[in-house]
Amino acid sequence: MQKKQNYSSPYQLEGRIPLGQAILYGLQHVMAMFVGNLTPVLLITGACALDGGLQLQIIQNAMLMAGLITLLQIFTIGPVGAKLPIVMGTSSGFIGVCSGVASTMGQGIVTYGAIIFASFIGGLFETVLGFFLKPLRRFFPSLVTGTVVMAIGLSLISVGINSFGGGNNNGDFGSLPNLFVGTVVLVTIILLKHFTKGVTSTASILIGIVVGYIVCGIMGMILPTTYQYIDPNTQETVTKTCSWVLDFSKVSDASWFAVPAFMPFGFSKDMIDLRAIIPIVIMFIVTAVETVGDTSAITEGGLAREATDKELSGSVICDGLGSSIAAFFGVLPNTSFSQNVGLIAMTKIVNLFAISTGAIFLVLCGLFPKLAAIIQMMPQSVLGGAAVMMFASIVVSGIQLVTKDGVSNRTVTIVSVALGLGYGLGANTEVLSNLPQFVELIFGGSGIVPAAIIAMILNIAIPKDKEAA
Repeated sequence: MQKKQNYSSPYQLEGRIPLGQAILYGLQHVMAMFVGNLTPVLLITGACALDGGLQLQIIQNAMLMAGLITLLQIFTIGPVGAKLPIVMGTSSGFIGVCSGVASTMGQGIVTYGAIIFASFIGGLFETVLGFFLKPLRRFFPSLVTGTVVMAIGLSLISVGINSFGGGNNNGDFGSLPNLFVGTVVLVTIILLKHFTKGVTSTASILIGIVVGYIVCGIMGMILPTTYQYIDPNTQETVTKTCSWVLDFSKVSDASWFAVPAFMPFGFSKDMIDLRAIIPIVIMFIVTAVETVGDTSAITEGGLAREATDKELSGSVICDGLGSSIAAFFGVLPNTSFSQNVGLIAMTKIVNLFAISTGAIFLVLCGLFPKLAAIIQMMPQSVLGGAAVMMFASIVVSGIQLVTKDGVSNRTVTIVSVALGLGYGLGANTEVLSNLPQFVELIFGGSGIVPAAIIAMILNIAIPKDKEAA
């Protein structure tokens, strides 16, 4: 029998598209999440004071796990996975909780091991929760999930602007070169998206980022590449490289091939510690709520429909099981990446084959560190130029969900209180400083969790038949 290749549209979930186009669209997703995938690893391994060699092994494993678990989410095995274009990666939502564990238990491999063991347990807990998601679905109507999606988008906008300015941990944050690079990338994306057709329009994010690389390279030849500032601690003048400069040493220093390490730091009974298990398991409940929101945003923003029970359940199960698998490689919990939800909401490209090429590239980055280094050296302002638009697209998807059934007084009250009080409290952690520490760790930081909880409570408390006329 003769095989016939059926090509599909990138805007359709199933089917094949030309490989070249698929790679372009897949790379967009890798660019959007690469830095975010590595940041939690760098922060938590740093908080635990792990040595550089072990940290590099965990970083390598983090890329490999993100790729493999994304493939599991896309293609599914039994009930595991949503069969949706959900990109998985190391969750930044656990940074606060894990940092709290590190400050409580102290530095060292045992502390990091306790965090990873707790992640393994928490992942199994979320996996079980995913199987019982269907009877809980009534607590997540479009009004609630839309509010959660809006909170996710709002929490990321500040992250996007931070990158746009070059990263507020850099001394040249907000400098004219950084703002220029971010603006060039953003304008390039807008022009390609709305004034061209075909691949240049649909791959506008990737092309915009490539233009950003080129601009940074040219600037490095004509502008000063260092700046000076006074260290507030030592009062000495310090010279540093500008954050927009392309650091090719990362590529030259990276090895060509590296074998991923299984359980890179071993295991001991001292790593079983309730001080890590309890807060991290609670955080997995929060993660399940965020995953429900991300899944709903993808189906609403990319497919113009609500997520099915099977899709929501599969995505949460994959979240949990993927996190438990990642723990065996010393990697922090893997969850759905909201950055990529914004990319789908903006481009409407949902083709699973296209997204899978990005996942395969992440796997290759885990095996061939030089590939990873090319993306790792991306200046913050280049990423920020794309991020500010992508993250705001998530807010728009949330608005579409909330207004799907019309806007009533009840809708206005629920969304207003959930975002005003819930998101406001969570986004301003100092307000919670007089409450027990676990409350601050769970509810502080992003505002997503308190917004979700308040939206669910009000949705139950304010009946539809009691609305004001």
